[in-house]
Amino acid sequence: MDFFLPEDNLTRAVPEETKISSLSAQPYPDGRRLRVNIEITPFQQRPYIEVILHDSTGSEIASTSIVEPMSWKLEFTMHIRGQLNNPYALHARLYYPEGPSKEPLIFSFDVEPPSATASDSPEADPA
Repeated sequence: MDFFLPEDNLTRAVPEETKISSLSAQPYPDGRRLRVNIEITPFQQRPYIEVILHDSTGSEIASTSIVEPMSWKLEFTMHIRGQLNNPYALHARLYYPEGPSKEPLIFSFDVEPPSATASDSPEADPA
């Protein structure tokens, strides 16, 4: 069931024309999480989206699948596992299970390690 408010006056793309129009990612200051933003062309039929995070060696660090999103503006958090290994590449692919599939969009970025605070250092341990 597709539900859209009729007063939005947007032209919605058919599955063959639906695509990811914007992909970006911003690491959180803790160096362990990533805020991902995806914008999709307004659609008539809800697509599927697969997002995979790779490190510099090409290893998969995190992934998520979004099934039939309600909106064309998505924001979510991904977790960075293991040691930091810059640069990272975020791959996002839009597809329909029984229809067209698009080539993935790729967004590359670096993650800064969190700065050490006084409470993290061994000298701060009172014991």
